[in-house]
Amino acid sequence: MKMSGVVPFIAMIVQQLAQVGLAVVAKVAMSTGMTSFTYTFYSSAFSTLLLIPLSFFLHRSAIPPLWPTFLYGFFLLGIMGFLMQVLGFLGLQYSSPLLSTAILQLVPGFTFILAVILRMETFEYKSLSTMAKTIGTLVSIIGAFVATLYKGPQVFGISPLNTILTTPSAWAIGGLLTMICSLIASFFIISQAFVLKKYPAELILMLFYSCCVTILCAVFSLIVERDLNSWSLSPHSRLMAIIYSGLFGNVFQVSIGAWCVRKKGPLFVVMFHPLGIVVAMAASIFMGEIIHVGSLVGSIIIVIGFYSVIWGQSKEWKKKEKNLGSNNKKMPFLQDKIDDDPEVNI
Repeated sequence: MKMSGVVPFIAMIVQQLAQVGLAVVAKVAMSTGMTSFTYTFYSSAFSTLLLIPLSFFLHRSAIPPLWPTFLYGFFLLGIMGFLMQVLGFLGLQYSSPLLSTAILQLVPGFTFILAVILRMETFEYKSLSTMAKTIGTLVSIIGAFVATLYKGPQVFGISPLNTILTTPSAWAIGGLLTMICSLIASFFIISQAFVLKKYPAELILMLFYSCCVTILCAVFSLIVERDLNSWSLSPHSRLMAIIYSGLFGNVFQVSIGAWCVRKKGPLFVVMFHPLGIVVAMAASIFMGEIIHVGSLVGSIIIVIGFYSVIWGQSKEWKKKEKNLGSNNKKMPFLQDKIDDDPEVNI
């Protein structure tokens, strides 16, 4: 295999490592007293500062006009992104990187359900691909409930005195919050698809998105946060986590994901997503979390459902590739997810 063929594989592995790293550093920062509001504010603000020069540099020759309707769309995405990130980080605070990473694999299934409801996808009950996506979605949801509600005996890990990942009494709350986050992420993907069809400038959209999330987090933090310590960037681990989150959360993952889609296609990209569960499990064990049967079995069930959804979607991608002559064909919903969905990753 030539080096040019190896690079996309390496890029996707690095992307998955970065995604799990986002969950781990956020967990570390919030374990020191930061809240989901203040952490999201700082990371989004840093992302905005990075995206200002980057977006205008890359789009300087052809920036589409900013009509008021586009700004409304950006603001709507900002509201959904605000809810998605705050609930996602709050769910992570109550659970662990492993549980959060596993449950986020529900996003393709939830997106399929919403796409059918909104008539973006046709539900052909006699179609094998539709049945695969339907069954895969149900299986993934069952796996998420297993991982959230069933603990079971210990499989891996020990319980150190200074562990930062163990909050068993709030495990179910964390899982349910992450499921809600996944559902909002699905709404976000579909809304983003509509906006990008009218305004095809991803980094400009991400700039306004990050700016909206920053403003909303600042407002809500000033209202609900009474502990000034949650705003402090000390200890050093908080600042490092924010820099990592701002850099890899928006800028890095959007660039790598879009590049790999152009090189290998959307199916290649989504096939790597469950790798994050394996990495998250290794990271959780390394940092002291006890892995129980419920988390392990639930994650496996989610992955099985995930691949069933992706298998069904791949069949439809191949079918639509044979009909490229029609300009009225709708874009597969997961295409939008892979091209322009960095914020799904908590």
